[in-house]
Amino acid sequence: MKLWGGRFTKETNELVNNFNASISFDQKFYKQDVRGSIAHATMLAKSGIISEEEGEKIVNGLKAILADIEAGKLVIDDEYEDIHTFMEANLIERIGDAGKKLHTGRSRNDQVALDMRLYTRDEILAVDEEVKELMQVILRIMKENVTTFMPGFTHLQKAQPVTVAHHFGAYFEMFKRDRSRLSDIYERMNYCPLGAGALAGTTYPLDRELTAKLLEFNGPTLNSMDSVSDRDYLIEFLSALSTIMMHLSRFSEEIIIWNSNEYKFIELDDAFSTGSSIMPQKKNPDIAELVRGKTGRVYAALMGLLTTMKGIPLAYNKDMQEDKELTFDAIDTVKGCVSLFKGMIDTMKFNDKRMADSAKHGFTNATDAADYLVKKGVPFREAHGIVGQLVLLCLDKGIALDDLSLEEYKKISPVFDEDIYEAISLETCVNKRLTLGAPGPEVMNKVIKLNEEYLANN
Repeated sequence: MKLWGGRFTKETNELVNNFNASISFDQKFYKQDVRGSIAHATMLAKSGIISEEEGEKIVNGLKAILADIEAGKLVIDDEYEDIHTFMEANLIERIGDAGKKLHTGRSRNDQVALDMRLYTRDEILAVDEEVKELMQVILRIMKENVTTFMPGFTHLQKAQPVTVAHHFGAYFEMFKRDRSRLSDIYERMNYCPLGAGALAGTTYPLDRELTAKLLEFNGPTLNSMDSVSDRDYLIEFLSALSTIMMHLSRFSEEIIIWNSNEYKFIELDDAFSTGSSIMPQKKNPDIAELVRGKTGRVYAALMGLLTTMKGIPLAYNKDMQEDKELTFDAIDTVKGCVSLFKGMIDTMKFNDKRMADSAKHGFTNATDAADYLVKKGVPFREAHGIVGQLVLLCLDKGIALDDLSLEEYKKISPVFDEDIYEAISLETCVNKRLTLGAPGPEVMNKVIKLNEEYLANN
């Protein structure tokens, strides 16, 4: 069955039909198609465009079709052009002529626009929930590691001492922004295109406000041409998904580095690792590597849709059918990656001693040594040079700043005294950083409390 064909005198070429068909992928939103059709039929009946009896038959018929699909009694058949054709054909078969009235006042153009919007809206909430669950795991790790010292890096060089809580807190902030973007997109896209028709509305007295209300939209869209040709919300969603993947990829890169034999900061759980077919000693961070690799796949979906949309005149064009497969794949990829990443970090163990030793032997307390001199009245530029000399001495001796004798300190600057060791200890270096957003335990616990409140309320 086709929803068109009256003006055609020949059957569509089979290859053309297969190329044109979308049921292989648009069957993914069969629930949304039923929901949209139920709202449309309800509105048609309440507006007097079809009878109340016809409206009731259509609604009951659609509910029965949905129930049968869910129960496995009705299989979506790919002999149909798209999910809309499949639904309408089954409805007519079940309830007769009343089913033929369902399409009154709408086009496949606004029907497709509605289904994709409903599907995307549901998936925004699903992705948001996955990200929230990941943030809950991150917060748990933060709470447990407020005093777990590690080196902080710039340029992949050890820079200053931080804590695991502080480091993971940076990713908490990234994912918080991701959720904010998803919320913005949801609000901006939450307007109902049904009633736009093919592009110029309809002469039927549709109650578009009622349709929007039944489908929990903020209201109807205000331009019928834009309604059927708008894919901005998908571009925005794919952009947000790409940013989520970018954050996951950065995080994955760090997990991969920390898991290496050279770092040994973490131990990944066996359930989230793989081995080698030839090297028995290997324990590979494949989940992190795959997440990093799949980031490009999601980027490709964004670039694909941007490229598709860049040259399309108003209003609907068949090119726009290309919005679905890429978007579906990107959504599934992101949800899968977030879920697996969450499980991976939830089960990994930290090598506290190894991380603290790495911070200690990476001269991450050099800035604090300079600050020590400044507090004793030495200009910072001089203090910077003095500590640089100390670092050179340590490199020659293969030791840390903490291991130099007081005599060696005084030889370079007589300002140093016994209190230098307390001043450059990891505990002091971290604990005295008390500006909001720094790693000191006092302010870190304040941030953790704010994060708890955020997750409880959002």
